[in-house]
Amino acid sequence: MDTDLALILGLVLAVFSVPSLVSAFSDNRPPLAPLAVLGAGAALMIYAMLAHPEGYRLADVPDVFQRDRTLHPVIFRLPAPV
Repeated sequence: MDTDLALILGLVLAVFSVPSLVSAFSDNRPPLAPLAVLGAGAALMIYAMLAHPEGYRLADVPDVFQRDRTLHPVIFRLPAPV
């Protein structure tokens, strides 16, 4: 898996797990599924940071979202780059 894609997926999973965590805590339910999703996101982010030759800085995150063209054809219905 490309490290840029792993970082993007990890960030998206981590961000999407936060509302579920808040909901589970407010309803006094055990947050098992949100913690699993958060753990998967954290694992993907750690993999991306360790596998990338230079690593990632916080300032690199917007560039990673623009540089990675894997999800762009799905989101924006553009032809895939050659």
